[in-house]
Amino acid sequence: MGEPTSSDSRPARPLPVGAFPLPFGYLLLPGVAEAAPVRAGLLVGRLPTAWPDALRGHERALAGDLSGAREAFAGDDPVSRFNRLVIDPASVDPAQLRADLGHDLAPLVDVVLFTLGESDALPGVDDLDGECRALLLSAYAARAVQAEEVSEAIRLLEDAVACVPEEYPALGGVMNGALGFLCQQAGAIEQAIDSLQRGLSLLAGTDLDVALAEQHLQLASIYQEQAGSRRDLLAKAVHHYHCAVQAVTEHQSPELFAAAHANLATAYLTMPMVEASDQLRFGVAVGSLRAALRVYTPATHPQQWASAQLNLANALVYAPATRRADNLVEAVEAYEAVLAVRNRTNDPLGYARVLANQGNALAHLGLFDQAWGKLVEARFLFEEFHEYDAVTSVRGVLDEIARQRSATGTGG
Repeated sequence: MGEPTSSDSRPARPLPVGAFPLPFGYLLLPGVAEAAPVRAGLLVGRLPTAWPDALRGHERALAGDLSGAREAFAGDDPVSRFNRLVIDPASVDPAQLRADLGHDLAPLVDVVLFTLGESDALPGVDDLDGECRALLLSAYAARAVQAEEVSEAIRLLEDAVACVPEEYPALGGVMNGALGFLCQQAGAIEQAIDSLQRGLSLLAGTDLDVALAEQHLQLASIYQEQAGSRRDLLAKAVHHYHCAVQAVTEHQSPELFAAAHANLATAYLTMPMVEASDQLRFGVAVGSLRAALRVYTPATHPQQWASAQLNLANALVYAPATRRADNLVEAVEAYEAVLAVRNRTNDPLGYARVLANQGNALAHLGLFDQAWGKLVEARFLFEEFHEYDAVTSVRGVLDEIARQRSATGTGG
């Protein structure tokens, strides 16, 4: 099992290359009988439940054991050398490898070196077909993105998508997702939605969990941006956020996991309240924000942490619960944590909104003296920047505190 594997057999086309992430996703399969069922699975985005001995290097690369994978690819045949190039590009002579792979596979050497950041040189696409042409076109698209030529990148990716063989739906799914992302950047929203929907349909039921989650998250963000007050589009956004959080785990992709949960919570908190059962959304939002805050910290993601912490505090204030006082206390503490990092000089209105929300929570707790000081400071900042609707809202809370004090005959 620990012996190096090699094969002189030419890989079968289409090559299951490019759908899964580097390094595993760019390894060639030797054209041996043992590899045939694995190849069939990878083309549709499914990983094998058991790896044959001839593919131990692939198994190790997938598990992150790159030294073990390199050892397994110690053979001198072109496939083994190509796979070593993917793992350790300095260990292989690219020119000799291109010559040994032949005309149709040689461009993959340049695609790998470009993707790894080892070279900016790319060959022409003439006379290439299928997945090899698609992968080279996608590399050209990536270079166009680097040059901020988004329209050219979209054109190249459209051509790449058209080249993907029908037998390789996993690659088509990934490339449609990339095309959708670029179309959104360019403001081509309908094309972005169409591309992402095609990508998701091609990736359904695959083991490409991160790609699935990314595309669900992207599509959800488009629907949320387009929604305004439209409940139907917000519902679509929520659906795709739910799909994203179900597709990926915190261990697989922490930042993607956190972003999906944070955005799901934001969508829930944005949706208009029309039925009593809608109150349950606050509970779901609180759970998602707690999940996001397992990843976001003030040290690692200060902006995302502050946003999630603020949304958590807001959700706790309005979440239906039998222990409402505990929620309000937690909300006050969350607001205080945000105020500790929110810059009053650089973001006075943001600072004022947190103060106003915290003052409101303190008032609900009956801590009128503490609430009064926070609210007065918030009102002063809102008046300074002519935020008169906010001033009116804060004055309403201050008036209610005054009435409560008068009714109880206390000052706090």
